[in-house]
Amino acid sequence: MSQENKKFVIQEHSSGPDVHWDFMLELGGILQTYRLDKAPSEALHLAVNATKIFDHPLKFLTYEGPVNKGRGNVRIAESGSYKIVHQAHDLIELNLSGKILKGKFTLTHIEGDNWQFAPDTGNSKQA
Repeated sequence: MSQENKKFVIQEHSSGPDVHWDFMLELGGILQTYRLDKAPSEALHLAVNATKIFDHPLKFLTYEGPVNKGRGNVRIAESGSYKIVHQAHDLIELNLSGKILKGKFTLTHIEGDNWQFAPDTGNSKQA
């Protein structure tokens, strides 16, 4: 299920003592967004908790600065392009071409809005 290259971005979002990373995938005129609890450099080697949150507008592909009416700031921590290699109801296999994240990664649905983002170890199911 290879598709054309689309853009992705990971923004570091800080609000007071809270820091998380928003992983955004360009998809159909919006950015499908997952909140990651670890930085891209950690996600390169480890499985990371990912929470599906609300979609963001495309302007966030390049935006850095204040958000949430001044209650936080975002900066781009990673960006690049991606292809969906395989997609099922509970699994999305991605090929990322970023500055830090390169190669195959998976988003695996756990339960509700909870997902896991991880490097593909080659053990994922193929359709």
